[in-house]
Amino acid sequence: MSAALLMRKSANTTKEEKMFKPDRERALALLHKHNQSQSLRSHALAVEAAMRHMARLWGEDEHYWAEVGLLHDIDYEKHPEDHLKFAPEMLREGGCDEAFIRSVLSHGWTLCTDVEPQEKMEKALFAADELCGLITAAAYMRPSKSVMDLEVSSLKKKFKDKKFAAGVNREIILKGCEMLGLTLDELAALTIAGMRENAAEIGL
Repeated sequence: MSAALLMRKSANTTKEEKMFKPDRERALALLHKHNQSQSLRSHALAVEAAMRHMARLWGEDEHYWAEVGLLHDIDYEKHPEDHLKFAPEMLREGGCDEAFIRSVLSHGWTLCTDVEPQEKMEKALFAADELCGLITAAAYMRPSKSVMDLEVSSLKKKFKDKKFAAGVNREIILKGCEMLGLTLDELAALTIAGMRENAAEIGL
C-alpha cells in the first residue's frame, strides 16, 4: 500500500471517529440534567418520536433525527427568555457537534434565531415542534387523554380554533408544511403516528 493511500485511509478514519454518534441514554441524561419539568421532558419525547417516525419513513438516520428532536429545547427551562442562546454550550458539553447544534438552533428561526432551516431534518423539526404541542393539548382534551384515538380531522378543528392552545404558533406549522412540501393533513398524520409509537413514555 502506497504512503499516499495510507495517509488517505488514516485521514478518513480520523474523520469518521470525530463524527457525532447518537446515543439516546447520553441524550436523555443531558435532557434531564437541564430540564426538571415533566411537561418539558414529555414535549421533548414527543418531538423525538415524531422525528424518528418521519426519518424512518423517508429513509433518513432515525437515531440522529430523534436525538435532535429530544434535545431541541435543552436550554428552555433555565433560560426561557433567552431560548437557544445557551443551547450551544450545553450541547457541546454533552458531546454534540456543530452540525447538530446548527439543526437545534434552526427550529427557532424567525422567533429567536436567524438560523434558517436548510436540511430536510431541520425543516421537519421546525414544523414538528409546534405541532407536537398542539397534538398534546388536543389529546389532553379527549376523554381518554391519549393520542391513540386522536384523528387528524379532530386536530384540524383545534388548529382552526385560535383560542385553543393559543401559545401554539399556527403560522410556523404552516410554514414548515410548505418547506417540506406537505399538506397540514399529511404532516399531522405523520406527527400523530410518531407520537403514538411512544405514547406511554410521552404520557399520552
